[in-house]
Amino acid sequence: MYGFTTTLTGLSFDDALATTKAALQAEGFGVLSDIDIQRAMKDKLGADMPPYRILGACNPPLAHQALQAEPDIGLLLPCNVIVREVSPGRVVVGFLDPQTMVGLVGKPGVKSVADEAEARLRRVCTALGGAVTLSV
Repeated sequence: MYGFTTTLTGLSFDDALATTKAALQAEGFGVLSDIDIQRAMKDKLGADMPPYRILGACNPPLAHQALQAEPDIGLLLPCNVIVREVSPGRVVVGFLDPQTMVGLVGKPGVKSVADEAEARLRRVCTALGGAVTLSV
């Protein structure tokens, strides 16, 4: 498993994006980056696709702890969150499971940080109100 998702219904993409950012903020995450994949695919390839954003979410105290445990963990930060429209009024919000970095790094000091980050991101997912689904 590398992540978990929830599907929001009855919201526009922009409302789902704003709701997701607010839920992240409530759990202490700021959004360091916001990559507009839809725009990038249109600009670079001329390809049309539904709205799709990748948010780089960071909880500074957790990031600091992770960097103290493993300085090169920055290769795996920040926590990626996707917001993508499946159809009008149906938006999937996905979260990379922080436990993925534990498997890649294998350092004990990273495990406790990943546990806390995962708990917070799962609360964000639940707070969004959709059903939580595990990803492969």
